Amino acid sequence: MHNRMMVWATFLGALILTLLPMPEWAVWIRPAWVLLVLVYWNMTYPEQISLGSAWILGIILDVLTGSLLGEHAFALTVASYFVVKMHARLRMFSLLQQGLCVFLLVLLYQMIIYCILGFINALPTTKLYWASSVISMLLWPWIVTILRHLHYRYKLA
Repeated sequence: MHNRMMVWATFLGALILTLLPMPEWAVWIRPAWVLLVLVYWNMTYPEQISLGSAWILGIILDVLTGSLLGEHAFALTVASYFVVKMHARLRMFSLLQQGLCVFLLVLLYQMIIYCILGFINALPTTKLYWASSVISMLLWPWIVTILRHLHYRYKLA
């Protein structure tokens, strides 16, 4: 029980980071915090933190950000599916290779949201929309380091 509470505390931290106000010019470079934390825990505990967790996190993110209900839930679930399916292979990759995989996952996540926004005629007007995937990839080593430290410090097994 303590393990799951700690994992969900990291998700809460990611949600808070997602909701923090940013200057107008920096909104487009906000990393996909929730997806990054979800990818780490999907790779670490694919049996416990999987598609259902991704769906719940997505619904919470939809409600908190005021976006179309199910938009983030669907995108997080699809990305989570690929991580859970390939978790053993991803764990063997170096941080650089994992970073490239994270780049592709965030790009997939953004593409799904972009398509949904296209259906409701609310597409972003700037190409900076795609910058978040690069920023997320660059932050991946730090996310892994912090979460791995928490993982071992609190003996999450």
